[in-house]
Amino acid sequence: MNRLSRAPDADPLYARPAAERPSYATGMLLDAQDFTDEQTYHRGRLARALASLTGGGTLAGLRVVQSPATTGANARPEEIRVEPGLAIDRLGRLIEVPRPACLRLQAWFDAERAADGGDRLRRAAYASLNRFLSPRAIAEAGSGGRPPIPARGVVADVFLRFIACARGLTPSFATGPFEALDAVATSRVRDAYELQLIAREGLDDGFNGLPSPGPDLAAIANPDERRARLQDAILDSYPASGRAGSPGDLDPLPEHPAGVDRTSVFLARVVIPVGAANPPARAGTAVVVDSWRRRFVASSSLISRWVGA
Repeated sequence: MNRLSRAPDADPLYARPAAERPSYATGMLLDAQDFTDEQTYHRGRLARALASLTGGGTLAGLRVVQSPATTGANARPEEIRVEPGLAIDRLGRLIEVPRPACLRLQAWFDAERAADGGDRLRRAAYASLNRFLSPRAIAEAGSGGRPPIPARGVVADVFLRFIACARGLTPSFATGPFEALDAVATSRVRDAYELQLIAREGLDDGFNGLPSPGPDLAAIANPDERRARLQDAILDSYPASGRAGSPGDLDPLPEHPAGVDRTSVFLARVVIPVGAANPPARAGTAVVVDSWRRRFVASSSLISRWVGA
C-alpha cells in the first residue's frame, strides 16, 4: 500500500458527497470523472443505508486476542491478533479482514517509549483500571485461564479503518501539465483496511473513552414506554455531522482520540501491565484484552433466535 492510499480523501465517500447521479444523453462527451461519479453515487447511497441501519460496528468475527511470543523453529513475537471478520464503519463502508491480522505488541511498546521519551506511555498508564473496562471483562478476569486485571497498566485501543488501495497500473494518457503518451494510471482500487493500536491518555473517572452503548431500551418494562423511547431514539438519531453533502469533518465519538480517523471502528481495549517506573516499563506479559465494549451489529437471524422466532 502506498502512502497516498492511506489518506482519508483517497476515497470520495469520505467527503460525504451529495446524492447526485450522472444524467446521460446521446452524443454527450464523457470523461473519467463521469464514471467515478457514477460509482460514487451508488456506493454512497448503499453506505448511507448501511450507516443508518447499523450505526457502524462489528458484523462478524474480528475477535481480538493476545498471541504470546514463542521460541524454537516457529518462533514468533508477541502479538495482538485480530481474527478474520467484517465491520461497517461510520460512513457505512464495509471493512473486511479476510485473514488474521497482527500488531506486534513489544515492537509497538518500544516504539512508543522511544518516540517522545515515553511521555505518551506515562500519560496512558493508570491504576484502578476497572473504571476503563467492560463489566464482562471485569467478571471474567482471573478465571478460565484469563489474566487478572493488573494494579497498574498502559491502556491502548485497537482500531480498524477503511483505506482505498490503488492497484493495477495500466497505460493511459498523461494527466495534468504533461504530454507523455506512455504514462500509466491506476486501473483498480481495492477496498482494504488498516489496524492501529493507540495509547489512550486523558482518561479519568468521568471519561473512559469507550463507545457509547446508546439508550438501554431493554431495561424498560412497560411496553408503551419502551415503544415511545424507541420512537424518540429513531427521531433523534440523524447525525449532526456526516450528512450527505455536508462540509467539514465528522464530529468525534467518545472512542476517538485526537489524531485518529473519525471513521475508524473501535475493536478492543488492551491493558498492558507496567511498573511504577517513569517512563513505564512492562511488568510481565499478562495482557488483558477487552473486546466487549465495541458496537456489535446483530444479524437478522441472530435477532430472530433471540426473540424465539
